Amino acid sequence: MTTDITPPPWRGIGRRADRRSEVGPVELYFDLVYVFAIIQISHLLIEHLTWRGFAETAIVFAAIWWGWNYTAWAMNWLNPNNTRVQLLNAVLMLASLGMAVAIPYAFADSGLLFAGCFVFMGIVRPLFMIVGFKGQRLAANYRALVSWSALAGVVWIVGAVLPPEERLWVWLLAVAIDYAAPLVNFTIPGLVSAPMDRWQTDPEHLAERNRLVFIIALGESILLMGGALADEGVADAGVLLSLLTGFIGLTVLWWNYFALAGHDVTGGQGGTGALRFAFAYAHALMVFGAILVAVSIELRISHHELDPALVLVVVGGPLVYLAGNLLFLRSRFSRVARSRLVAAAVLIAIGAAGLAFYERLPVMALTVPVLLVMATLAFLTARSRTAAAAD
Repeated sequence: MTTDITPPPWRGIGRRADRRSEVGPVELYFDLVYVFAIIQISHLLIEHLTWRGFAETAIVFAAIWWGWNYTAWAMNWLNPNNTRVQLLNAVLMLASLGMAVAIPYAFADSGLLFAGCFVFMGIVRPLFMIVGFKGQRLAANYRALVSWSALAGVVWIVGAVLPPEERLWVWLLAVAIDYAAPLVNFTIPGLVSAPMDRWQTDPEHLAERNRLVFIIALGESILLMGGALADEGVADAGVLLSLLTGFIGLTVLWWNYFALAGHDVTGGQGGTGALRFAFAYAHALMVFGAILVAVSIELRISHHELDPALVLVVVGGPLVYLAGNLLFLRSRFSRVARSRLVAAAVLIAIGAAGLAFYERLPVMALTVPVLLVMATLAFLTARSRTAAAAD
């Protein structure tokens, strides 16, 4: 790819070529607020285990993820040691904290706070890039991006002032606009466009940022398990067994992920279009799947009997995660992951049996088969990567 030779108007704002893939301390600091945000998202679903509750949780997660995702992509070009960049991250972190605080009542009295903070991030971030990289192609790209963010922002704010029933549908439209923007190259016919080949991205920086946020999602599971165990008070055999299987399930999920997208993953499609699907979209599904797994662990500790909601969450978490796996492998390596399709089919069958017989089955009768499927998949993935490395 060609590079811009015009220096940015703000001295030292751009990343040095020899440190392009580095994840700076300010990026790690920014991620701290997402520990709290993910916990808030999990509690939102736990307290609203209905189809509407799931829809609200998915919309809230979509906004939280997009705020993180666009910030991670912006840092792909920004020098994390520059003072202006550090101040930008602090401002965006404060807005993210506002969103996280508003999550429990985003569909009640805190809708305007949630949407306002998200829209603020969506406007301030690209404006910073436009000013900071004035005269460069990156500034033109962000002019196209901010146009779409402003359009979606109007919809977010309109939804925030509507009653909760209408807000759900309006915010769903806002999510669709935000997530569609990169797919259409931020194009507004006759005005702006930013095709993916005009974005000079660093695959390893994006990969590392996404690996780190996935670990945050796993860490949230530990916090939920500990909190659920503390709430139970007396750790009887059933609670301890649920804790043990939850921890094993969490370890299996970690094993699955790092066998697939760990530090030893090399090659693959490095074009921005492929990276967009692999990280912006595929990782959204994998992180959301990890959140659902965390929710299922807490529910299994606190619920001693199966019900349809518990069945759907226990099976749904791994299924959403596997959907992200499929998209990641297809976009990055042009592979159809048959093992994951088989695993998904088996999980669907387990879920169907759980829904049909939940009144007669103990919780472990659902937990153990799901755990075995994911453990088998992790083993096969790790073995295939080891064989590929040996070749």
